[in-house]
Amino acid sequence: MPRPSTPLLSPTRIREVALAIIDRDGLDGLSMRKLAAELGVRAASLYGHVATKEDLLHQVATSILEKVDVSGFASGDWRQGLVECARSYRAALASHPNIVPFLAYGPARREASLERLDVLHGALVAAGWSRREATMIAAGLMYIVFGAALSTFTSGFSTDPTVYSGRYPHLDRAHLLPSVAEELDRDSFELALAAYVRGL
Repeated sequence: MPRPSTPLLSPTRIREVALAIIDRDGLDGLSMRKLAAELGVRAASLYGHVATKEDLLHQVATSILEKVDVSGFASGDWRQGLVECARSYRAALASHPNIVPFLAYGPARREASLERLDVLHGALVAAGWSRREATMIAAGLMYIVFGAALSTFTSGFSTDPTVYSGRYPHLDRAHLLPSVAEELDRDSFELALAAYVRGL
């Protein structure tokens, strides 16, 4: 049979299909067997491109983290750099919430993570923060970003007003929160981020 004009496997296609599976089925839903089936190949064919499922997850993570923007630090304004970095980080994670728990373990040896962290850390030290303080500031920023990405505050509230009325007088409108979830989550993130930067 003639060879297909477009190869079935490429690093980019493997990452894209793996991420689509994670988006659809969650982290536990990704297996090399399922990935191979969706790519139309045998599982053994994948191992010529990725050594393990964990290696594949790191590659997928890198493709997401490459969207995190640290260019704001180039201006010399570390405050603006932090804000722009945090916003772009949250946006990148919000596009693929199912992989956030994997990313939350830290940069590991992912080049994209380490490159961006190096820029952030360098900008803070250049602005006069000690290396320890710069590390703590970066960690604090990640707590805000990942906290915002891992859950939505409004998801725990019922839309049934009887759950709150009469029992919780200060939560008498809590049943309305799910209807403004996206706006509330965004504004709450911005409030926390602004307070953090102002506090620094």
